[in-house]
Amino acid sequence: MSDLFDSAGSNGYEPLASRMRPETLEQYCGQEHLFAEGKALRRQLEQGVIHSLILWGPPGVGKTTLARLIARYVDAEFLSLSAVMDGVKEIRSAVERAKMLRQQTGRQSILFVDEVHRFNKSQQDAFLPFVEEGTLIFIGATTENPSFELNNALLSRARVYPLKSLSAETLVDLLTKAIVDPRGLGDRALEFEEGVLSALATAADGDARRALNLLEISADLSDDKEGVEYVRLAALGDVLSAGVRRYDKGGDLFFDQISAFHKSVRGSSSDGALYWYCRMLDAGCDPLYVARRLVAIASEDIGNADPRAMQVVLSAWDAFERVGPAEGERAIAQAAVYCALAPKSNALYSAFKACQMDVASDPSYEVPLHLRNAPTALMKEQGMGKGYRYAHEEPNAYAAGESYLPKEIHERCYYHPENRGLEIKFREKLAWLKSADETSPQQRYSKEDQ
Repeated sequence: MSDLFDSAGSNGYEPLASRMRPETLEQYCGQEHLFAEGKALRRQLEQGVIHSLILWGPPGVGKTTLARLIARYVDAEFLSLSAVMDGVKEIRSAVERAKMLRQQTGRQSILFVDEVHRFNKSQQDAFLPFVEEGTLIFIGATTENPSFELNNALLSRARVYPLKSLSAETLVDLLTKAIVDPRGLGDRALEFEEGVLSALATAADGDARRALNLLEISADLSDDKEGVEYVRLAALGDVLSAGVRRYDKGGDLFFDQISAFHKSVRGSSSDGALYWYCRMLDAGCDPLYVARRLVAIASEDIGNADPRAMQVVLSAWDAFERVGPAEGERAIAQAAVYCALAPKSNALYSAFKACQMDVASDPSYEVPLHLRNAPTALMKEQGMGKGYRYAHEEPNAYAAGESYLPKEIHERCYYHPENRGLEIKFREKLAWLKSADETSPQQRYSKEDQ
């Protein structure tokens, strides 16, 4: 069974992030929405009671630390597993240990599972009987949305608590405490140039563990200045450039940022579109993924209000493939801004979806005879093609009163253009066509057919 908290190696070294683990709720960093005075979860811990729960949040925000604090506050044995390293065998071993401890000492056990979303369904189900019978309290930690990654049976037995990224101000406060804390760097005569701690907090990108690791590295890069270890901002170039944005392709952060980008374009925010596009590029997103999303946006959210949007996006895609990322990324940015500022209409999207639903639920109506092809004499004898009106031979190239739908549904109307962009013209054209149909002496179907 893995032990996630045995950080000291054989040489006795323990990373700063491990040494600075909070021992009380007062020392716990951030998450005020859960642990501010009077909050329900804080009151439960102070009363020494807890229930099974799921801690959901990005890396480095205190999920593992919180699980350990909970065990301490409720005086429970702390058992840990890693879903990356352990399986059903280790789960059973942990359960047996929890049973033995309860029989021998009467103490309850907390089973903490890190990256619980990596367990498959059978592994997740293995916890359920022991959670229900009270053999152990289950705490799972995950960076992914529990709604998608965890079994409903497990979710119904554990409350989900979301943990948020830590602000730069919170991280600066954490670093300041680590510098003077005896558990941290308090035994060293360190001095930091103005701006160093803010730069480290920014590079950590909301991750407390990363912030403390960067602080420890920066302290080792200090210069001697009159008996003081002085850390200069200029000396941290390599340290700060090594930071990697939190962005897991296929994970929640990936889809959250894509969602923010799409909604910015739909909402006509060119600034929002550029910002989220640049955020994704900064984290290593494939620019062509954004181009593919823009193709969808051009059809779904802009449609015929500005058909040029599709061509702009496809041209940007083509430019990227021809000239490469250095210039191509800017071309996609251009397309994103164009789509953001283009007139919006989902009339085509709505019409297409409505028609798909009808086709899926309707009977297979036959093609009306006048719309069928009749290349043979026999087919003509069957009435196929009879009465078809060739539009180019009609006034204004429109066969007024004609119908191109099956007789049973000939009055249906799917496409309703918006009063925006080019669809203004489409709206006017449809109104004219409808008027011509209603006044035409040649009606395909009589009122009795309606």
